[in-house]
Amino acid sequence: MESKERKTLVRLKKQCMVALLAAGMLLGAAHGAKAIDFKVAGEWLVGFGVGDSSLVDKVRNDTGKHKADTDDIFAAGQRVRLQLDAVASEALSGTVFFEIGDQTWGKADDGGALGADGNSIIKVKNAYIDWAVPQTDLKLRMGLQAVAMPNVAGGSAVMDGDVAAVAASYQFNENVSLTALWMRPVNDNYEGRFSTDEVRQANYLDNIDLFALSLPMNFDGFSITPWVMYGMQGKNALDGYDGYHSPWNNNPDEAGWGTADGALNYTLNGLYPGFAADGLSKTGKAYGSMLWAGLPIAITALDPWNFELDLNYGYVEAMGRFDVMKRLNPNDVRRGSSERQGWLAKALVEYKMDWGTPGLFGWYGSGDDGNVKNGSERMPSVAASGNFTSFMGDGNLAWAPNGDWYDRDLSYSGTWGIGLQVKDMSFLEDLTHTFRVAYWGGTNAPSMVKYMGSATAWSDSYGTNDGPYMTTNDGLLEFNLVNAWQIYENLQANLELGYMINMMDDDTWKKSWMVDSYQKQDAWKAQLVFAYSF
Repeated sequence: MESKERKTLVRLKKQCMVALLAAGMLLGAAHGAKAIDFKVAGEWLVGFGVGDSSLVDKVRNDTGKHKADTDDIFAAGQRVRLQLDAVASEALSGTVFFEIGDQTWGKADDGGALGADGNSIIKVKNAYIDWAVPQTDLKLRMGLQAVAMPNVAGGSAVMDGDVAAVAASYQFNENVSLTALWMRPVNDNYEGRFSTDEVRQANYLDNIDLFALSLPMNFDGFSITPWVMYGMQGKNALDGYDGYHSPWNNNPDEAGWGTADGALNYTLNGLYPGFAADGLSKTGKAYGSMLWAGLPIAITALDPWNFELDLNYGYVEAMGRFDVMKRLNPNDVRRGSSERQGWLAKALVEYKMDWGTPGLFGWYGSGDDGNVKNGSERMPSVAASGNFTSFMGDGNLAWAPNGDWYDRDLSYSGTWGIGLQVKDMSFLEDLTHTFRVAYWGGTNAPSMVKYMGSATAWSDSYGTNDGPYMTTNDGLLEFNLVNAWQIYENLQANLELGYMINMMDDDTWKKSWMVDSYQKQDAWKAQLVFAYSF
């Protein structure tokens, strides 16, 4: 009885606190209603899906033969996003953006199990203020905000995520403007280390700062936005935390961690998750330089034609070296560099017709040359969001009921591809269809495989920003069909079907360092998502 009474008392206290908080918010809103205009926007997603996104069925190694992926085939889930804008005038406003989820139905940690009382699913995605300098055309945004580097033709291959930043924009005239950005994606995550030869202090030289300039130029039927971004990476910025295995890592030879929007330990340096490597060594540099540049061009003057071209280059300075073992020979060790630099070109051509918009798209990204001593030739990225396709890429809703079927945050690095699409086909009112087929190839040298720690290393980064590591001998063929029914003005039913034919070359990957065997498989998914937005 005491236990039940105690629970009842705690519940009553919580309800009273919530009621008082709600009342305070309402009174505050009423008090400021004369000066502040509150606007609310939101999105509810509820989805059901079946699928298997793993490109590997079974593996056999020193632990025996077992399934590579044991996730559920079916899942149901939901996500809620709410945005509140407090607008004082055209020159001043504030925005806070909450996300509740993702909640997999039945999962206790997500609050989807019996009782629906998860505690760790409410997040603040954005929180910023917008203001204009009085008597000028200079506008600023400060706080946690969504930032995407200028892009066309398949989304950003460098940066498209939520980050702490200050953005300033100035409109010179109706055609030309200038935007400047300072972003801090990483800082104060380093716990420090102690070893016999070195003491490393917590939060010391562990920041990454990015500075960007872009010059949007928009004319009638033509736009071009040259941009450049310089970065500084502290020697300890990626040291210590592995975002995929959770515990703090006290081995000074290992480094790297991932954030919610970017797997930085994979996409900023020359290491690859499949390498049979010992991790980065110490470096005498306090900071390393990073540099990106882009040139997106769009031509719409030749209506009904649409042409898009996006060129990107990226460089990240080496911050230490690493030992990597060649296949089956522990005495044959190469000293690899963590430098990474490369380039990417993406293009899209479309022709708009009454019944739909057929188009051709493609891309080509530089790949590793087979020599680990000179680093990686794949273009680095911070938080990419390639969206040419909707299974491998971030097309369509970029959301799935189960994280295992999540659309991939792709940079397209180390790959090339070509695809056909017919977008927004409509034969019935309020019902549209988009069909795509794309072939993926690799640009990495097949000789890189001998440095990989597993015959299935090509799938190890499937869920990270780079996507699967593909050599010039490998291929994938992806099919997408997206059907959208606009039930009401604010409610859509979205049915997405995806299939990926696995054409990775077995003979190439048998040359990996570990002598294990695997059985590859095709990947597929089917999901139905109801989206209510306002």
